[in-house]
Amino acid sequence: MLVSTFRRTARLLGTALLVGLPAFSWAASDSELRDALAAAREQQWERVNSRSIESHPLRGYVEYHRLRGQLPNLSADAINGFINQYADSPLAGWMRGQAIAKFGHAGRYNDLLAVADGEPAGAARQCYYYMALLATQPQLASEAGLELWLTGSSQPDACDPLFNRLRADGTIDAAAIWERKMLAWQAGEMRLSNYLSGLLNGQWQTALAAVDSATTTPRAITQFPSCLGPECAATASFYQAAMQRFTRDDTPAAFAAWQALSPRLSLLPSDRAVIEEELAFYALVRDVPGTLSWIDSVLPTLESERVLELRVRHSLANRDWNGVLHWIAEMPVDQQENSRWQYWLGRANAQLGNHTAAEERYQQAATDRSFYGFAAAEKLGQPYQLNRERNHFDEASRQRIAQLPTVQRTEALLRIGEDGLANSEWLNAVQNGTPQQARALADYAAQQQWHARLVQTTIAAEMWDALDWRFPQAYYDSFQHWGQLTGVDPYLLMAIARRESAYNPDALSPAGARGLMQLMPGTASQVSRELGISDPGPYGVLDPALNIRLGSTYLRDKLQRYQGNRLAAAAAYNAGPGRVDQWLGDGVEAFDLFVESIPFRETRDYVQAVLSYRVIYESLANGGSSEGVSLLSENEQQVRYDRALLARR
Repeated sequence: MLVSTFRRTARLLGTALLVGLPAFSWAASDSELRDALAAAREQQWERVNSRSIESHPLRGYVEYHRLRGQLPNLSADAINGFINQYADSPLAGWMRGQAIAKFGHAGRYNDLLAVADGEPAGAARQCYYYMALLATQPQLASEAGLELWLTGSSQPDACDPLFNRLRADGTIDAAAIWERKMLAWQAGEMRLSNYLSGLLNGQWQTALAAVDSATTTPRAITQFPSCLGPECAATASFYQAAMQRFTRDDTPAAFAAWQALSPRLSLLPSDRAVIEEELAFYALVRDVPGTLSWIDSVLPTLESERVLELRVRHSLANRDWNGVLHWIAEMPVDQQENSRWQYWLGRANAQLGNHTAAEERYQQAATDRSFYGFAAAEKLGQPYQLNRERNHFDEASRQRIAQLPTVQRTEALLRIGEDGLANSEWLNAVQNGTPQQARALADYAAQQQWHARLVQTTIAAEMWDALDWRFPQAYYDSFQHWGQLTGVDPYLLMAIARRESAYNPDALSPAGARGLMQLMPGTASQVSRELGISDPGPYGVLDPALNIRLGSTYLRDKLQRYQGNRLAAAAAYNAGPGRVDQWLGDGVEAFDLFVESIPFRETRDYVQAVLSYRVIYESLANGGSSEGVSLLSENEQQVRYDRALLARR
């Protein structure tokens, strides 16, 4: 759909753009549109002057709310007319979703199917959609409805008509009710679990009693019958659910119970693997004594990437280099070809004296632009492979982009303060365009200095090699200024901001961290006191310059805590210094082993990303050359990662 808009001449704003009318020429119209949109959201149509906004590029947003308010008392043709008119906007998808929900609720299934273009998003709309399809495609609708049923959480009321039909025709039978009960029990959704119990007859009483007993006394699992439910229909799902709950609650006890229980249970290999995969995972995570030989015996049958990863990390922790080689070899090919595991194959071979094999593995890893790819390149004394994609667009191309209706709507939404809608417009265009069109949009975003939107553009279009756009020189002067004043590498600051917020100055995490460098309000207050400035409060900390100043100072303190070690400081920025102090207490002799010893996946990934991003930023500042750029300092590579790294106070 975006292809045709690239070929069309400008509409609405095109003439104004070509002659270079100033942005303030829209001021009056924008004000009227802003007021009209606010009224439309409240369905207060007496406040909307349609004629005053009929030429505005955002008039479709007002019309969207008008049609939404009239549903379901509209024809499918009217809805499809709007969808076709705004096919290049997210408005089309939103209107389709609203119509499916309203037509479905009203039982207007023919109209629903007339506007649908396949399975919609969201459980409620999916239930309406498959209810509509029951008449014409009963098998497809029944299979999809059964899948919607089999979830451990409550589904919307919109699903009740579909589920009632499927229960009536036997698609949702007693076995399906039991399976859902087990999913709810695993998820801790006891209200749903109890409701489902009431739908089962006396044939399931022994199985229901086992659930009640296992809920209060997990260790009783070894005393339950090996056949539960009619014709043992409850057996596999019960033991899977019960063992999962037990394993997560008390892994050593669950392991002991499974050793006693496993021989007498007649389970399919796939059902047994579900139980043993979970048990092996938690036994490794929690380092349960006496479980390793059992894990090694079952691991080849589990086909579990996460357990294989843990098993390799266990070998690394114990410097079992032969074990590293063995367990990486057990990984699926696509997993072991990752630069991380190629690096560790190189490292293990080097430790065992297999230098030719080590070099081959390092060479393979070094082709990747990543922490371990860069580390492998340093082992070989080779420059980093940045694999940088170069793009060039001229002013004529940018002018064509500026004339696109979707770009005009994006800019208009930004003018009236609707940044969220602007992002939706923009990313809709990126996702629906060709790769070349997406790159033209990225170039336009770069020219407009829409830093956060530019980064999101590269993510949406998977432009992984477009480094100049993925890592823009956003807020460069502030990073340089505060980096110099605090003595912190400005490229490290840029890397942390890029990882923390993707350059969104208004970013707010679920935990409450704010701004470019994702500072918690308490941290911002503490650092402000240290600097002798006023507490910025939860909104003042969003100011980019202040956020960078406070973040730079906080990172400086972490660097001082760990004698300038950036790996430890980055880990502390993410997980907190208390945890890093604890991890250093275990003591490892090399930087790579320290990274793999970090118990939190989030923090392991974080430190790797920050250090590799720093390399990219410095290389881009050098014109794209990594000459003279290093992943780690000589000290960071050679120092022992133990409590001695903590600065004395």
